[in-house]
Parts: sequence; C-alpha cells; structure tokens
Amino acid sequence: MSRIGKNPIALPQGVEVKVDGNVVTVKGKLGELIQELTSDITVKVEDGTIILDRPSDSKEHRAAHGLYRALINNMVEGVSKGFTKELELVGVGYRASNQGQKLDLALGFSHNIILDLAPEVKVETVSEKGKNPIVKLTSHDKQLVGQVAAKIRSFRKPEPYKGKGIKFVGEVLRRKAGKSA
Repeated sequence: MSRIGKNPIALPQGVEVKVDGNVVTVKGKLGELIQELTSDITVKVEDGTIILDRPSDSKEHRAAHGLYRALINNMVEGVSKGFTKELELVGVGYRASNQGQKLDLALGFSHNIILDLAPEVKVETVSEKGKNPIVKLTSHDKQLVGQVAAKIRSFRKPEPYKGKGIKFVGEVLRRKAGKSA
C-alpha cells in the first residue's frame, strides 16, 4: 500500500469538498481549486476526511494513488491557509517594487523587468535600508505560486562566486572559491 496514498486527509473547518465523477472541487475561505483525476482512483468524503482508493497494486495505480492524494491535500491546505514564497534579491543596485499586480525588478540589465502577475497571486515587496529587497508571493494555488517564483528567479539565478542574484529566503547556495594567483 502507498504510504502517502493511504493516509486520510482531514478537512479543516470551513472547507467543503465536492466529488463529481473524476473531478474534485475544493472550496474554502481563500478560493476554489479544481483537480481532474484519472478514472481509476476513487475519492470518498466521509465525516470530515477524504479517502482515496485504487483498484490494483500495479505500478501506475500506486503512483497515481500517492500523487492525487498529495495534490488534493495541497488543495485543502491552500484554500484554508494558503502558500507563501519569499525571494531575496542579493546584489548592489538590485531593487524590487510593485504597483498592484505589476512587479518591477531592477537587476542590473539596461532596462527594468516588468512582470504582470496572475490575479490569484498576491505580491508584496519589502525594501529596508541596509537589507536585501524581498519579494513575497502569496496564493491558494501551490503550483501557481511555485511557478511564478521560479520564473522570477530565472531572471537572475544566484551565481556561485559572489552569491549575487535572486534566491529563495533560506536557500543555501553552493559557493566556490575564486582563482588563486
């Protein structure tokens, strides 16, 4: 039995789940998420918990069992608590500001990078004197907030010699020694 797939998902207060064939809809105070499942995996909602079952022990069924359990758990957690990613801009002259859903990044290129974000992702920039600017992304959709964070990080990945670039807060970078004369 799949260790992840067999665990039941507890439903927090204020979260409702609707199963319509092979489509699961999770609705909570932060929003609504929809996930389509393969026809093999069955979902049951009983007295405050969600239980997923699979028809056989084949490799595909075991893999899908754990996958869809994790996806539905992330949906439940997202609509009840939400997800946050924080990015730190390390480098002289690197700046970040936002006007609504437009994120303006100054990353040492000839022009600033202006990024329009999806309405589901809330963006906030923190710039304190003497500290690196921080971009906070918040959403109820874990996949979307991770994708947007990866897109922002891809503009200037941290380099191994000085550590300049955009990194996640708490990310440990592998540093290299420079040339020795």
